[in-house]
Formats: sequence, structure tokens, C-alpha cells
Amino acid sequence: MHKFMRFVRIFALGVAGAMTLPIALYPQAPAEEAPKLSSELTATLEKLRDAALSSDYAWRQVAHLTENIGPRRSGSPQAEAAVSFVADELRRLGLDVKLEKVVVPHQVRGEERAELTAYPGQAAGTTQKIVLTALGNSAATPAEGLTADVVVVDNFDELNALGREKVSGRIVLFNEKFDKRMAAAGRGGAAYEEAVIYRSRGSRAAKALGAIAALVRSVGGADYRLPHTGFSAAAAIPAAAVTAEDAELIAHLAQQGRVAMHLVLTPKTLPDASSYNVIADLKGREHPEQVVIVSGHLDSWDLGTGAIDDAAGVAVAMETAQLCKKLGLTPRRTLRVIAWMDEENGGAGSKAYMADYKDAMANHAGAIESDLGAGHPLGFVGIFNPSAEALLRSVTRVLAPISADLVENTGEAAADVDPMGSTGVPAFGLMQDERTYFNYHHTAADTLDKIDPRELAENAAAMAVLGYAMADMPQTLPRSAGSK
Repeated sequence: MHKFMRFVRIFALGVAGAMTLPIALYPQAPAEEAPKLSSELTATLEKLRDAALSSDYAWRQVAHLTENIGPRRSGSPQAEAAVSFVADELRRLGLDVKLEKVVVPHQVRGEERAELTAYPGQAAGTTQKIVLTALGNSAATPAEGLTADVVVVDNFDELNALGREKVSGRIVLFNEKFDKRMAAAGRGGAAYEEAVIYRSRGSRAAKALGAIAALVRSVGGADYRLPHTGFSAAAAIPAAAVTAEDAELIAHLAQQGRVAMHLVLTPKTLPDASSYNVIADLKGREHPEQVVIVSGHLDSWDLGTGAIDDAAGVAVAMETAQLCKKLGLTPRRTLRVIAWMDEENGGAGSKAYMADYKDAMANHAGAIESDLGAGHPLGFVGIFNPSAEALLRSVTRVLAPISADLVENTGEAAADVDPMGSTGVPAFGLMQDERTYFNYHHTAADTLDKIDPRELAENAAAMAVLGYAMADMPQTLPRSAGSK
């Protein structure tokens, strides 16, 4: 996942529910009276909320995706097994299911090891192991590896100040630190945004000055010598993330003198593969041509099993449909469940959908994606017409009993639905407690045990309430400026 600017209500550690904050810290309701939902729709939304909170459906889907199928890197056999599993389950629920083709990158992880072979104070005949992992789109070293001096920079300005003479033929380490204090205060997404540019763009910047490999300090908050993988723009040089501890080690040693590293990375970039977005429709009873999307992305990185990023999002979207079927609900508009493919390594699924449905965007009445884990939901962020805020608050008021009623017009939602927002479609992302999300995100620790079943059920309730409301309310939400 790539977009994360979030306002977050802070929660007391170890205490269920939200910690009371001064009222001035909460977004204030508009002065005008909010539009009223009908008593019938309100009652339906309350039934959906309560049914979600008492259901283990989403948990069972996450468990199967993560433990039975496992990591789902685009192009992998597991990703294709996940497509089949989700499609079969949504067909079982009675939805109209289509698999829509997506051409995705296909890379497999190889050997990953590094050691410092020269550094100040080195004991004779010794080296120091460095823990790292290849980034998406990394080139491979020779099979035997490469050895070169390391230069350490904190940012692009420092890199450019070194110039080609001091960078060419060397390994560049970007040592931008993830702001753990910011994350602990509930602004993990903002901390991530500050650091992730070095992972995504660092290798290209280093290559431009002649570097033969690029390293980045892992973009995350858990200092347990865990490397964090992720997307990197292809630069035709090896690119890897080192642990925070090893980045500190290299930086300290480089301050004292020359540091050299032997690096072995042997990922293989295979030909692009065919995969699919899973598209499943619960047809609307009055306006089947109008569509409201609930979604998550099905692919994941391959170090862990992709539980919080993003099997959880797929599962809560699936549960929206399951709850409708269980309660015998058919909304006015079509409710569309999408399991996106390839959010992690280029967004091919979202791009394919926008190309395939460009002429149908005017009939898209809303879109939601969950892609910030499975922590307690606080409400929604989104891209929407400001005049819709009062109506949205009347919907999310149903979620007040679980403290998930915030609505923030941030100008971004989630990676796969953001492009729809730019066409005027009201687009939303679940706003979640993200204080620990980046401890596990893109690491070997992204596993099922990081999900609390109760909080997952709360996420399902939030997705179902807003998704069904947009699909069933008499009027559609107003479109944003610039809509077609």
C-alpha cells in the first residue's frame, strides 16, 4: 500500500474503546442540520452493523488466504489460488462473478545475503553479517555477488552533494529514519510517507550517479532486525532494504572510515504474467447499472503471509456481500466486491479497471477500499464533494457505538480506488488505528496472529454500513469537482 495521510483518534494501550479526548480535538459537525436517513434504512444499517460484530466470516476468509494459501506475490501460484478461492466463495454466495484479466509483474526472490568485509577496527579474518531483503524490481548481482565501498546519505540532497565522483562504483545506503514517535501518536501513515520515497525512488537516484547497488533503511517501526520489502522503481541495479539496526551500524562505521560490503542478491524477473481482478456483483433492485464498490487487494509481498496487507481488506469486503445475503438485503444499486490484483508492485489491477470501465465511471456511485490493516476502525478518509459530508455523517452515526464515526475529506482514499476519486466518484478508505501497522507491514511478521478477530469484525461492520448506505440511499452522493 502507498497512500496513508490519516487523522487518527488515539486509543489507550490495553484498554478496549477510545480514550476520551477534549472535544476540541474532534472534527466538528457542520452547523447545518445533517440530512436524515429514513428510519427503514437506518434500521437496516444497524442490523448490518450488529450482524458483522457477531460474525466470524471475515476471520475465516483471512485465515484461509493467509494460512492455507499463504503469501500472494503477483504472478505466483499462491496469487492464482487466491483468485480462485475468492471467486468460488463469492459464487457460492450467489453473486455474479467475473475474472477480469490483469497483466502483472512476476519476480521471484533468490538468495539474499550481505556482509561487511572492511570497516574501522575490524578484527583480522572477520566480517559482519548484514540482514537485508531485495526490493520489488531489484536487479540481480552476479551469482557470486559484488563487493564495493558503501556511502551513506540521509536524503537526496546529500546524495547529489556527493556527486558522481564519490558515488560511482559504490553502494549507496539511504539512512532516512522512520519516525516512530509520529507513528506512536497515531500518524504512522505520515511517518511512512516521509521515508518511503527513498525505497521507491532511491535506486534510480543512485544509479543516475553511477552507483552499482542501492540500499534503504527499512521503512517501518519494529526494530527487531526485520527488513521491510516493497516497491522500488526499476533502475537496473540491485536494490535492497537493510534492517534499522544494520543501517545504524553501517552509518556509525562510515563516520569512522572506509566501509566495504559484499552483497549477494539473486532475484529473478520473469516475463509478465496473466492474473485477474475478481469482480463480484450483487445486482441492484432498481438501478443495477449504478455501482458501489467495496474492496481490498488480493496480492501481497512474500516475506510473510499478507494478513494485514491486505487479506483483511479483501475479507471485510467479502463479508459485506455475505451479510447482505444472510439478511436478505438487495440494495437499490449494484454492490460490487473487488479483490484487486497487484496493488503492491505497480497497481496493474487498478489501472486495468480504470481502462476497462472508463466510460462507466459516471455510473459509479461510490468506492471503498480497506488497505491499512485490521486495527480498530475510526471511520473513513476520502475524496468527496464537501457538500456530501453532512449526509455521510448521518450514515456513520450508525457506527458511533463502536467509535468508528469519523469522516475526513483528506483528498485521498486508498491506492486502488484513488483514481476513481479523480473522476468525481466518491472514494473512501477505512481509517484505522495504525500505531503498530508499520511494525509488521511488508515484513515476515505480517501473519494471521497480528489480527484481532473483534477488531476485524468492527472493520467489516464499517465497510458494510457505508457500502450498503451508498448503494441503497434514495440519492447518490454528489460527485466531486471535475467529474464527468
